[in-house]
Amino acid sequence: MANKKVMIAMSGGVDSSVAALLMKNQGYECIGATMKLFHNEDIGVPREHTCCSLDDVEDARSVAFSLGMPYYVFNFSERFEEDVISRFVEAYENGITPNPCIDCNRYLKFEKMYHRAIELGYDHVVTGHYARIEFDENSKRYLLKKALDPGKDQSYVLYSMTQEQLAHTIFPLGAMEKTKVREIAEENNLINARKHDSQDICFVQNGSYAQFIERYTKKKYPKGNFVDVDGKILGEHRGIIYYTVGQRKGLGLSFSEPMFVCRVVPENNTVVLGRAKDLFSKTLTARDINLISMDEIRKPMRLKAKVRYRQAEQWAVVEQIGEDKLRIEFDEPQRAVTKGQAVVLYDGEIVVGGGTIC
Repeated sequence: MANKKVMIAMSGGVDSSVAALLMKNQGYECIGATMKLFHNEDIGVPREHTCCSLDDVEDARSVAFSLGMPYYVFNFSERFEEDVISRFVEAYENGITPNPCIDCNRYLKFEKMYHRAIELGYDHVVTGHYARIEFDENSKRYLLKKALDPGKDQSYVLYSMTQEQLAHTIFPLGAMEKTKVREIAEENNLINARKHDSQDICFVQNGSYAQFIERYTKKKYPKGNFVDVDGKILGEHRGIIYYTVGQRKGLGLSFSEPMFVCRVVPENNTVVLGRAKDLFSKTLTARDINLISMDEIRKPMRLKAKVRYRQAEQWAVVEQIGEDKLRIEFDEPQRAVTKGQAVVLYDGEIVVGGGTIC
């Protein structure tokens, strides 16, 4: 493998830096690359706290330099605006809760960056994701598997990867514990050994999605009615972009018992509130599906499924009801199943695939 050429996607964080170090030590010919996804000033984001800031570029450049690797910054801001930010805004305007990190992996990291790597004559893209890729001789397919460190597993946000992308991607950290990764960074004096992991959506300041959307679109979203599940008016909301399914705080109303957002209905600009029990559902449908371990689900299968990143997997029966549609029935009702979020299917440690909840 020593003749293999790889491009390391470097975010400036400790994970991608250690991934670069490991590949270098295994004798790969490496270059480092950071995606410039937006101009911080344009979206009012401070330089620190985000995964694509100037500080992060300098950290990535410094690590690449210390490892003796060429380093590039690719300006993908137009594509990012089109495929991530615009989709994010449009989803909220339509009462849907998007997952921009999945879109970023799908359209930028493993598509745009992968094509750039191929253009430059590099065989693989390497990232610091916690997940594993294996080739299965029986099915002749690449499999995406969970990381060995369950607390860090990122397979949920990678379900949209294609066979071609999996064939040309390496995840060096998939079999490692996070504590070991920090240890390696410390031992090798990497500048970001103690840097905190980024948590928030990189282009949203202070976690206020609605304020970001108003600033980005230069629009004010009309107020409307909060209604209960029977349609009775309960009060006035600030604009539908301020609410997502399962939300309890920030409603601005007081009730005798806790009330939650159950649905956002853009057609009549209402937000439906209900009790905790009203948030649960047993079935969902998903579209825009991507299957990894098989080309189609030919008959109903018992699998485990997750409807959000931090959720524990739940048993369900999964049926493919069209070329691009899944129906999933859970054994137990699930809380706050949300349109626009991903449902990801697991068979043990193997990612079967997933789709967007509709």
